[in-house]
Amino acid sequence: MAEAALDAVRRELREFPAAARELSVPLAVPYLDEPPTPLHFYRDWVCPNRPCIIRNALQHWPALQKWSFPYLRWGLPWGVLGGTLWYLGRLKVLSSRATVGSTEVSVAVTPDGYADAVRGNRFVMPAERRLPLSCVLDVLEGQAQHPGVLYVQKQCSNLPTELPQLLSDLEPHVPWASEALGKMPDAVNFWLGEAAAVTSLHKDHYENLYCVVSGEKRFLLHPPSDRPFIPYELYTPATYQLTQEGSFKMVDEEAMEKVPWIPLDPLAPDLARYPNYSQARALCCTVQAGEMLYLPALWFHHVQQSHGCIAGKGSWDLPAHRSCPTGPWPALEGLSDPL
Repeated sequence: MAEAALDAVRRELREFPAAARELSVPLAVPYLDEPPTPLHFYRDWVCPNRPCIIRNALQHWPALQKWSFPYLRWGLPWGVLGGTLWYLGRLKVLSSRATVGSTEVSVAVTPDGYADAVRGNRFVMPAERRLPLSCVLDVLEGQAQHPGVLYVQKQCSNLPTELPQLLSDLEPHVPWASEALGKMPDAVNFWLGEAAAVTSLHKDHYENLYCVVSGEKRFLLHPPSDRPFIPYELYTPATYQLTQEGSFKMVDEEAMEKVPWIPLDPLAPDLARYPNYSQARALCCTVQAGEMLYLPALWFHHVQQSHGCIAGKGSWDLPAHRSCPTGPWPALEGLSDPL
């Protein structure tokens, strides 16, 4: 009896994603030409759990004009130079105050650009180093070398905690989003990295607004209704360690429990091993400088970026009934969990 009931649930799950796509999942990520009102944002995008790309939402942020490598290095844009010094053919800017570039930030370092990803039979987290932002910029500009791939990507509000000098260049939050979601963002993050830095396929349980200031980010998205087709497995957690010789080794985190993670690369899926993934339908989009992506809670996303892309992200952690009051996604997650 129990097995028959379970088979019935599985049949419904196989049919549900197609019905969900037909009812509420767009064929492509829609664009808005201007920011929505709080009411429209909540009604048209948050409640139905639908992503969108918003244009002309960052035009009033000074960061959109200011945040270049020279500005991040010295705190001054080109053309507003207090004093200059020619040295080995490079123009350096002298400032009477501490520059942004001298500030130490947390940097994720990996051998291949994949932080928080499955490697072999391990879920591997990046090595973390504290480096002056100018050192990261030197590597991005090819003026210095560093083992592995660098990515400034630390979560938990690294922008106000590590780079407070930059806060005056943008709004502390997105007013229409905060009003619609009923709170200020729980985290505001700053991202800067190499093109080789890739975010593996995963989902978040909070509402995200990705704001691209320079360059572009490329997203591969899956709606929550594709959950039955996306594999999860349990992995022993490990962390990369960078040796004095500049090589990497994986060290198991023995005190941590096993981590459920997605082993599949959506750009080159192993359909022989994960045949159900062929039934999933991805949405791909590119977010350009000056654009903002609203990514609802529980949407799966895999992210690439252009070299030296500068971006920020605001995250709102809401109860399920606030972030997706009409959606079946939490129930689907529980029913489809293979673990």
